Amino acid sequence: MTSIARIPDRLRFDEATPSPRPLVDGFRRRITYLRLSVTDRCDLRCAYCMPERMTFLPRREVLSLEELSELSTAFIARGVTKLRITGGEPLVRRDISDLFTALGRRIGDGLEELTLTTNATRLADHADTLAKAGVRRVNVSLDTLDRDRFAALTRRDALPQVLEGIAAAREAGLRVKLNTVALKGVNEDELRDLIAWAHGERHEVTLIEVMPLGDIEEERLDQYLPLDIVRKRLAKDWTLADSDHSSGGPASFVDIAETGGRLGFIAPHTNNFCANCNRLRVTATGQLYPCLGGGERVDLRAALRSNDPRGQLAEALDAAMIIKPERHHFRMDERGAAPALARHMSTTGG
Repeated sequence: MTSIARIPDRLRFDEATPSPRPLVDGFRRRITYLRLSVTDRCDLRCAYCMPERMTFLPRREVLSLEELSELSTAFIARGVTKLRITGGEPLVRRDISDLFTALGRRIGDGLEELTLTTNATRLADHADTLAKAGVRRVNVSLDTLDRDRFAALTRRDALPQVLEGIAAAREAGLRVKLNTVALKGVNEDELRDLIAWAHGERHEVTLIEVMPLGDIEEERLDQYLPLDIVRKRLAKDWTLADSDHSSGGPASFVDIAETGGRLGFIAPHTNNFCANCNRLRVTATGQLYPCLGGGERVDLRAALRSNDPRGQLAEALDAAMIIKPERHHFRMDERGAAPALARHMSTTGG
């Protein structure tokens, strides 16, 4: 089998090749950030994300590691400087460390940052390899520090492994940012303590409003906790100062004087974050979604497997710029409503 560490010549852009034009959408937004899913599979079953009996994609439909590497190279050639590997849970993908090693070689050669989002259940086994590949920080999804609550929410008793993974990441020199979905009646009483713990461990935290993607077994409106309410509650105990920090993503930030840490808010419902969108998402099957909350898509797998992958990919990426919408249209105001989109977050790429 061809090593993915060696990018095929058919997709290599070198000094003899004119630089392809950057990715700019119809609203003059420069696209520099790609979230690339390597699998829709996950070893947890978070209640706000997927049903217990989740049906995953047939493996034959998922892009090979070689194709994922080729695709990443094409995006970097078009001006993508930040690449986040997502899932599902990316670390359940066999030989995923090979992909990180191959992509890490592009850091400083067009790529400025390589990172991932993980649930950290397997992070302890991969932290050193990720650091050696050039990863400098990871986002860890963590909604509670209570073991029983974690088991109920994720339908798996895996909190000890998650905490071990977070500790291993820090030991390997990786910065950790926690992503916490604020859930009404589930973890809202714990958010303050979770933030305080994280800042005490020198981790950043970002709170996220639940998003209406995919059918689940619970009523999402019952889970929805507006983050403006959370911020008002936190402000009763802490001094929150607006920060001009930017992560290159949709979060807004505050600094907390009492903890000495930074807190982010991703609020698609109460504070639409689309105006400066600079990102695209590609699923594990090679479907490019210009918007998390939209149904518009372009088939990159077909382009990759065509007789002219370079030309077909160039056309596909140009088409994505044309169809990228100005904003999403999530709604969270009607009980019993169908999800905004049928696809689950694990399918799109978290």
